[in-house]
Amino acid sequence: MAIHRMALLMCFMSSLANAADTKTFPAATASDPAKLGWMVGSPPPADRTVRFEDGSYFQFPAMRWSVSNFRQLMPTTNVSRGLGASVPLKSALRKDIDAISFTPLDAKTPMTWDQSLTATYTDGIVVVHKGKIVYERYFGVLTPEGQHAAMSVTKSVVGTLGAMLVAEGRIDANKHVVDYVPELASSAFGSATVRQVLDMTTGLKYSEDYADPNAEVWAHAKAGSPLPKPKDYTGPRSYYEFLQTVQLQGEHGSAFSYKTVNTDVLGWIIARASGRNVAQLLSERIWSRLGAEQDAYFTVDSIGTPFAGGGLNTGLRDLARFGEMLRNDGVFNGQQIVPKAVVDDIRRGGDKQAFAKAGYELLKGWSYRSMWWVTNKQGGAFMARGVHGQRIYVDPKAEMVIVRYASHPVASNSANDPVTLPAFEALAEHLSTLP
Repeated sequence: MAIHRMALLMCFMSSLANAADTKTFPAATASDPAKLGWMVGSPPPADRTVRFEDGSYFQFPAMRWSVSNFRQLMPTTNVSRGLGASVPLKSALRKDIDAISFTPLDAKTPMTWDQSLTATYTDGIVVVHKGKIVYERYFGVLTPEGQHAAMSVTKSVVGTLGAMLVAEGRIDANKHVVDYVPELASSAFGSATVRQVLDMTTGLKYSEDYADPNAEVWAHAKAGSPLPKPKDYTGPRSYYEFLQTVQLQGEHGSAFSYKTVNTDVLGWIIARASGRNVAQLLSERIWSRLGAEQDAYFTVDSIGTPFAGGGLNTGLRDLARFGEMLRNDGVFNGQQIVPKAVVDDIRRGGDKQAFAKAGYELLKGWSYRSMWWVTNKQGGAFMARGVHGQRIYVDPKAEMVIVRYASHPVASNSANDPVTLPAFEALAEHLSTLP
């Protein structure tokens, strides 16, 4: 069981949190990791100590400390910001945002923006409007100079890298995965195209149902764990080895199906096409050009492979720089960092019919393109989404970017979407009325 609990982090999910009712958990203020004193002392008290090896670090409420301190607990690899000076984000903080009112999708009583932050267990949030920070707050143990797990927001960052290589002709999205990674020939991915991987329309025998102990997600997690394996363990020992075991189920291209292993495969393709792993390429192509304040980092498996599906950790302002760069058609810090054609393609969205088959009740009319969630609404908003409440929300019409890190006790996005979606739209509407 210790290995299973440990593996939980490597996939950034929690079976208990997915299944549980949020009412069974203490509220955000009662579970504040700073107030509870997690990992304070030399050494900290036994009942306030979290460990990677036994999985205690990802049990709520301890995980509210862990998500801001992963580098203290596990092996990582750096995403360098480079040696140049950082480029400050201009600030024009507003006092009127906290009072903005909206009604959650699952309620009849209005809620304020300020109340929404505790309702979603927000650890930190930055709002950029017309290139200036208009709102910035931190909670718990996250600070402006701290770094937080991006969870599956990582997928959208890696998807952007992949789309850049496609735009440059270094990857042909219509070619098959096997053309870049021959080792995947006998797996389900061998017959999939790169585009099907980018848009997650692959047909895979792979379940992410954490309530099922036989689900493939557990084998994926164990393979990616950097901890020593039991002596009798005979399964795959790295992400690369695990991906070769994934088998076909259904057909490629027919329906959207969100599965983390697609991004791990994209990471492998990127490494083969560029000669750089995703951490190195992110540094070279984006992070070192953003004028970032801090290095970012990825968690890694036992052979140092970055976890492309969910291992990125960043400072919040640097994530805002990334989002603002995309809002500005790929331009930031006086440079065209991401080709405009890439941003345009993401904004156009993916196959709506394929997406609809996934049955997301709160995301009707949305689509998925290059590992971004696209609203297909009039304002053209698109999102990066990660479990436990991580978000990048880019609204081109409102000239607004929202980045949020959180530690909601329930992993599933369905737990906070009823608050998050109308809150973000209400803020966009409010800012759109300003000069």
